[in-house]
Amino acid sequence: MRWAFAFVMVVHGLIHLMGFLKAFGLAALPQLARPISRPMGVVWLLAALTTLAAVVALFAWPRGWWLLGAAALLLSQAAVIGAWSDARFGTLANVLLLVGVLYGYLTQGPSSFRAEMHREAQPGLARATAAPVLTEADLAPLPEPVRRYVRAAGFVGQPRVQSYRLRFRGRIRGEPDAAWMPFVADQQSFVDPMTRLFLMHATMFGVPVEAFHRLVGGAATMRVRVAGAYPMVDARGPVMDRSESVTLLNDLCLLAPGALVDPAIAWEPIDDRSARARFTHGANTVAATLVFNDEGLLSDFVSDDRSRSSADGRSFTQLRFSTPVRDYRRYGAFRLASHGDARWHLPGGAFTYGEFDLEDIAYNVGAPR
Repeated sequence: MRWAFAFVMVVHGLIHLMGFLKAFGLAALPQLARPISRPMGVVWLLAALTTLAAVVALFAWPRGWWLLGAAALLLSQAAVIGAWSDARFGTLANVLLLVGVLYGYLTQGPSSFRAEMHREAQPGLARATAAPVLTEADLAPLPEPVRRYVRAAGFVGQPRVQSYRLRFRGRIRGEPDAAWMPFVADQQSFVDPMTRLFLMHATMFGVPVEAFHRLVGGAATMRVRVAGAYPMVDARGPVMDRSESVTLLNDLCLLAPGALVDPAIAWEPIDDRSARARFTHGANTVAATLVFNDEGLLSDFVSDDRSRSSADGRSFTQLRFSTPVRDYRRYGAFRLASHGDARWHLPGGAFTYGEFDLEDIAYNVGAPR
């Protein structure tokens, strides 16, 4: 959809050059019957250049392209009004541009989830400092299969995890028989204090949907907006706090194994291929069983302390939650699962509600200067 919008705007921008050429006598354009003054010709040229710049910014500067789009909209409509009898149909393209600008503002502007996520992340990014190296001695309190996993993932001898930033791509659905919704998601997490900021952009029946999960200071929220404007879900409260604590533990196990030495996690050995973790976060203590494969890498995470929300986020049902993972590969110095499934275990059987592919991850990244 973005490429189709960009194509229409490029054509729209180039058409504005006709007004400039007409005003300065650089081309005979019978399509424009009425004369165009030179000052208005400059307006046509500025409209063309600003529209084309907005298209470039749509890809190169997505957070601020709507500002250029708004300027292009004003210049273009001024040019159209100045030559209304010849150019009135340009208003149709400007209506499309207006929709794009409004959507850009709602999803990237100061009141958007994206801007909120950025503001929430800044304090943690600003306090990033040099981290001590994780050593074998640090692994001593962990059960043997967990120690093997942290080693196999490549975190021993690396700086301890203070924060991690990543991007997922995948698909998600609400029910076993529901249609899949493709998504892309960005996440910024911190280990001390434990913080999780997760922003998902999905498409539901062709309509853009955003979901923002925020876990700060032990309090969690999950908000969903349609097209960046209509509030669809606003879930919060003690059950949400507990559920997101499980998600936070899941992240540590799958995405930041070097942080499993954190004193907030108490470990219970089970056998050579599994261990149990009890994680205390705020007012909640949640538990999960970790299962490892023959290579010593994590293959599954299972917890009974997470709750599935209703479609409107107003009610919750406690269910078994698991995230089998596979396809380990290198992300810089680290070896992590590149694919994971998120499953609810319903009375009638388990179903996968989310499929996640890890595209990129970076650790201990400070705020840009």
